[in-house]
Amino acid sequence: MTAISCENISLSYGTDVILSGISFSLNEGDKLGIVGVNGAGKTTLINIITGETEPDGGKVYLQKNFKVGYLKQNIEYDSDQPVFDVLSKSFSFSGNDGNELEKQKGEYLSRVKGYLKNLGFSDDEMYNIPLSELSGGQKTRAATAAVLLGDFDLLIMDEPTNHLDINALEWLEDYLRSTKKTLIVISHDRFFLDKITNKILEIENTKGKIYSGNYTVYAEKKKKDREIQQRHYQNQQREIARIEAFIENQRRWNRERNIIAAESREKMLARMVKEEKPDKLPEKIKLSFVSSGRSGDDVVTVRGLSKSYGDKLLFSELDFTVNYLDRLFIVGQNGCGKSTLIKILAGKIFPDKGAVDIGYNVNMSYFDQENQQLSDNLTVMDELWNASPGMTPGAIRDILAKFMFIGDDCFKQVGNLSGGEKARLTIAKLIMAKSNLLILDEPTNHLDIGSREALEEALSEYEGTVIAVSHDRYFMDKLATRILAFGAVEKGKVFDYKGKYKEYLEYYSQYIAQNISNSVDNEQISDSKTEYLKQKNLQAEIRKSARKLEKSKEECALIEKRLSDIETEISVSETDHKKLSELFCEKEKLEERLMELYEFLSENSVEI
Repeated sequence: MTAISCENISLSYGTDVILSGISFSLNEGDKLGIVGVNGAGKTTLINIITGETEPDGGKVYLQKNFKVGYLKQNIEYDSDQPVFDVLSKSFSFSGNDGNELEKQKGEYLSRVKGYLKNLGFSDDEMYNIPLSELSGGQKTRAATAAVLLGDFDLLIMDEPTNHLDINALEWLEDYLRSTKKTLIVISHDRFFLDKITNKILEIENTKGKIYSGNYTVYAEKKKKDREIQQRHYQNQQREIARIEAFIENQRRWNRERNIIAAESREKMLARMVKEEKPDKLPEKIKLSFVSSGRSGDDVVTVRGLSKSYGDKLLFSELDFTVNYLDRLFIVGQNGCGKSTLIKILAGKIFPDKGAVDIGYNVNMSYFDQENQQLSDNLTVMDELWNASPGMTPGAIRDILAKFMFIGDDCFKQVGNLSGGEKARLTIAKLIMAKSNLLILDEPTNHLDIGSREALEEALSEYEGTVIAVSHDRYFMDKLATRILAFGAVEKGKVFDYKGKYKEYLEYYSQYIAQNISNSVDNEQISDSKTEYLKQKNLQAEIRKSARKLEKSKEECALIEKRLSDIETEISVSETDHKKLSELFCEKEKLEERLMELYEFLSENSVEI
């Protein structure tokens, strides 16, 4: 049954068109991801669905009595009451039997505690802190728990993965994947979208297009669709040019039969259904990190490093060396000391014990996730100019244009920028610094998917060393050559793995299963064993379907070859319109089948 339907949603502010003709529908239990560049209108569409914004045109239809829970990106969630009490009072209990009511309350309170724990409220004392005293990230996690615990049929979540560590992310993914509730989620987290969605709505150039499948399937489909649309457009343009040349020649000869032939072709052109040229893709930032030169092999050496805040020990006796060209990613739960460690490495704060030795010819640049190295009272232009006072205004504006600061954007006050704009400006300053060691604290926060991809590409080509903290698993898997995991085996210690992120996950699950030490508590052991067995069963299922996958890959190859042959046949059959029609018909059917095969292979993580 249809849960929600949007028909021709449109909205403009003055002459600026935000959304035009957005239409889609979801069945009960569907999980929709909404993607698009920052400013594309994703949150605006959500606000229209929830009734907070009135569209200029179009309608939103919700199933009767459908209850909607909405997690906003910018939380307006406050109370002087403790977190636990606020969430506990959000549920109404029913029934007349006193014992049954007490049982319901007990079960619900247990759920509240479990949800809070899984979302990062690990300390029982945190449950009794007034909501108003929590940090922005803690309020977001408490609001997430409230939405998940609510009696809602449709969950709408705007960037729910912000402020979550990887453990909380994985728990949220498992919950959303298994729930029967309908879901609409805005996210730039590609790993997250791959895990939970079965549909993707892309908003681009004010229009919307729906795709079946997760993010990876959508990205492949979009790429193939654009290629097919571009080929059809180019083929038709060649055919139009050929007919127009024929018409021109016939009119030049100017005999009666030539005029008749020319008019016939003109009528043919008038009747022709024109193929649309693919829309221009949204602008992306253009990144290229320039190294200041070759450093020594040992870039950073950490010896006996320890740090506490009050009675809370973050880490003790850390020893490791970062080597030239390492892409070292530091992972772990929120509050375990990741950002503290890289601030110590960057010289921003001091350890309680131990030393950090910076190697030969190392020039360091530091990216702060809070963008605290920007001055709110300066303009964008002045902020960048102060970093490189020797450059001309024209050169500064050329650099800003690469980061999508164009025209009046260059003269905005830094304090009035969005989170994404501040992140882009910070990266621009980072690039101009020309260092050979980048220390990055959550560099993808506030960046849209296109900007994340540009950053990934630039860092992969960077001839220097990278130390980073990130919760973006897609970003990590693209870049990491080494993982430093906090608390993976023992609290306050690190687990050092040299390899890619997915390889680390596989190795770590096997390590836990085979080398469980007494220092690891029973709950961690149980969770690790479960994850290991889950991965093992998954591999068994993949092996069972290997034959089907192989046949699909073979069929793909045959279709791709036939499509190539068809292109050749089209090029030599320009005057045989019947033959051309047959070829185009066959081609469309083959392309449709090929997309089905691509979707199947992508869903099963097979490289195409």
